[in-house]
Amino acid sequence: MKELSPEEIRLFIDAVSANSDYDFSDYSVKSFTRRVQKLSADYRTDVSGLIKRLSEDSDFLETLVKDITVNTTEVFRDPAVWRILDREILPAYKDSFRINIWHAGVSTGQEVYTLLILLKHHGLFDRARVYASDLNSDVLEVAKSGKYKYREIDDYIKNFNETFKDSDILYKFDDYFKVSRGRNLIKVKSFLLDKVEYKKHDLTSLTNPFAVKYDLIFCRNVLIYFNHDLQNRVIKLFESSLFRGGALVIGKHEGILGSIADKFEKRGTIFIKK
Repeated sequence: MKELSPEEIRLFIDAVSANSDYDFSDYSVKSFTRRVQKLSADYRTDVSGLIKRLSEDSDFLETLVKDITVNTTEVFRDPAVWRILDREILPAYKDSFRINIWHAGVSTGQEVYTLLILLKHHGLFDRARVYASDLNSDVLEVAKSGKYKYREIDDYIKNFNETFKDSDILYKFDDYFKVSRGRNLIKVKSFLLDKVEYKKHDLTSLTNPFAVKYDLIFCRNVLIYFNHDLQNRVIKLFESSLFRGGALVIGKHEGILGSIADKFEKRGTIFIKK
């Protein structure tokens, strides 16, 4: 299939905007083009065919948006990040009355439950208010269910063990997850499930969906899909939504550039608001 032209991508973005509240105009051109190219192949039609159908069928438009915005995640993805949180960031909140946490672009929720495990062992679980949002309603439903495929078990346990390999505390995977090979299922235990408030939210709206200030904001492997201008605007939203001394956690291939970077102290992929 031929490579899509910038004009075709612009027409697609304009058609989505004209028929919905979704705005992809500030997404990274390269990654967005790749996703539209895949849609064109999956639905066996060119961009004009996609535009015609999404303009006539709102359900199809929603399906396309969900296809575009699906991102993968794992339990304890990038263990080095979780070790810093476990040993350096969370202990600072041991005397806090309350800790507010926002997972932005939460996808299917594995990282929400990852953090809840750490909160439990730091005695912060009952004091935490945990909020999570995503543009994609399908992945939010998966996150709410806490149900994942058994085929992921090896990666999940590997990440889990790598995170806690030098810990003085004994962490056991099955304290938090029910595992059934026969049912092809890993299920988050209910005491973790009941802790999270979920909401559908588009980060490009540059609004705080829960209208509170946060001690921790997670937005991992989402900014990479935005162009630099939108990245900076979203970072400014996070900075204004954090308490002083609060932490912003982003993906290992993401960073903060420009004048907004001066408002943070960098610790790997964790940025502390000055």
